[in-house]
Amino acid sequence: MQIQSGVSLSQYSTMRLGGPASYLVAVNDTAQLIEAAQSAKANNIPVIVIGKGSNIIWRDEGFPGLVIVNQIKGYEMISNDEFGTYLTIGAGEEWDSVVKRSVEQGLSGIECLSLIPGTAGATPVQNVGAYGQDISQTLVTVTAYDLNSQTMVTLAAGDCKFAYRTSIFNTSEKGRYLITAITLMLSRNNPLPPFYQSVASYLEERGIREYTPAVLRKAVIDIRQAKLPDPSLTPNCGSFFANPEIDSFHLASIQENYPAVPNWPAAEGQVKISAAWLIEQAGFKDYLDPQYGIATWPKQPLVFVNRSAKNTADLLKFADKVKTKVAEQFSVNLRMEPLLLP
Repeated sequence: MQIQSGVSLSQYSTMRLGGPASYLVAVNDTAQLIEAAQSAKANNIPVIVIGKGSNIIWRDEGFPGLVIVNQIKGYEMISNDEFGTYLTIGAGEEWDSVVKRSVEQGLSGIECLSLIPGTAGATPVQNVGAYGQDISQTLVTVTAYDLNSQTMVTLAAGDCKFAYRTSIFNTSEKGRYLITAITLMLSRNNPLPPFYQSVASYLEERGIREYTPAVLRKAVIDIRQAKLPDPSLTPNCGSFFANPEIDSFHLASIQENYPAVPNWPAAEGQVKISAAWLIEQAGFKDYLDPQYGIATWPKQPLVFVNRSAKNTADLLKFADKVKTKVAEQFSVNLRMEPLLLP
């Protein structure tokens, strides 16, 4: 375990922006993670744990503490019962590799989360979801090091307070738990319709009637690759804003001028509307801002790509520009989906 100093955090975000970290270390097991965390505490140094950096944005000031890069591996089938198959996954496992392996074993429950970049340990933080599935539907427990008690703890799914793109890990207990593993309960039954609209259309167009985890994984991969950029080739951090939730009266007011606004039911009587549609209607479809060096992806305006931005401030100024226009036009406030750190 080698601690580095003055490391540029732009190397640890798929947006390729950010200032330096005072210290950075990669850990390969729980013992190393605990050692690093305890050493930081003894020296009164703040700590952040990251994975691949695919859903985080670093401020230009960097991080005046220790960044722990979680590389803890592990994929273990721990039991089978009448409810499902239980898998314990190391937090540093590449998430899509986990999905691929589970699908190859005939397990369903996370196949629609295929090709999402990042690590397994990041999935509970924002309750990662796509194409009708999210991690809260299959997650059983989270294993983590608690910085408050300085002990290893196991949190049940109910303790995580999952909601749309949120959990205790990015709200009330942000920074407290350093996740080392997650346990999922998957099914040996084939997935059943109804499916997410784009997935259903894909299957219908190809006359596919047999719905296996492998079939749905291929559908999702094809859909994602057709419209989303590869962060290893084009700097981006995925969807920049979450789909906003509004009440039915607000929706009705928007529909007076835009009757085709994409929307679907959300929790507690709210209605979710498409952030991508809002951004496009506000004039940012396939848009390049030469002042800030940020563009919207031609096939998905919800994805911001770094064309020539010099710093995170440029990205945030562009984001504010988009948010302001959407708010003025629709009275809707967009919420940033990637984590802005620290």
